[in-house]
Amino acid sequence: MLIPAIILGSMGVIFGAFLTYFSIKFRTEENPLVKQLYELMPNANCGACGLAGCNAFAEMLAEGKVEPTKCAMMSEENMHKICSILGIEIKQRERQVARLMCSGGENAKKRFEYKTLKSCNALSALFSSNMECIYGCLGMGDCVKVCPVDAITMGENNLPVIDSEMCIGCGRCVVECPKNIIKLVPADKYIYIACSSNDRGPVVVKVCKTGCIGCGRCVKVCPQQAITLENNLAVIDYTKCDNCGRCVEECPRKVIFNASLKEKAGVLA
Repeated sequence: MLIPAIILGSMGVIFGAFLTYFSIKFRTEENPLVKQLYELMPNANCGACGLAGCNAFAEMLAEGKVEPTKCAMMSEENMHKICSILGIEIKQRERQVARLMCSGGENAKKRFEYKTLKSCNALSALFSSNMECIYGCLGMGDCVKVCPVDAITMGENNLPVIDSEMCIGCGRCVVECPKNIIKLVPADKYIYIACSSNDRGPVVVKVCKTGCIGCGRCVKVCPQQAITLENNLAVIDYTKCDNCGRCVEECPRKVIFNASLKEKAGVLA
């Protein structure tokens, strides 16, 4: 028993010495620039930038492979400091917020009840949808789970409710939604069409109380010609929209909303 113990102990000492030697020999020195940039990171490690975390983002910044504006959670002050350190031009970051382009929820008819795994992506993978409207929100809250700042909750209508003030426009909910009905829009553009259906009007009326029927009345009243009909659905060109709200008043299905007015009334967009 003594000899095997001595052999194993000796082997442990030898391997330990080898590991120590190689760790010293091949140790890479930390880039001081990365450390300096990391100290200005929000340290949220939310992954919204598409990278593993803030340290990975700092490394990419140091290598010039990503711009500071890619980080949605970084403060303007720190972004300016980073641009100064890197000697690059300070770019204005256009704030964006997520909007839910659906007002179905309890207003839409269901094909069947789904009570298995509570996940929009699971439901979509198995059945595409359990709603009569195949374009509508599935209401399982995957977007709620991935929001890094808790800006999304589930509302009484079984639809996600997005707090525009809290939203940082990271886009994680956009990527997570299997129905592609959450869109990023400029934060200063309040008008949005809460529908994503490409079905014709008569079909929409049968399956949803609030869906867009493609009547075109919003197109006709828009003074900026910012609205067009595409595949039976009204679509807003935000480079032209001036938030006048004429389309909101004109819509017979009340599916066009002014987020600013909703928020003033205490109803989140």
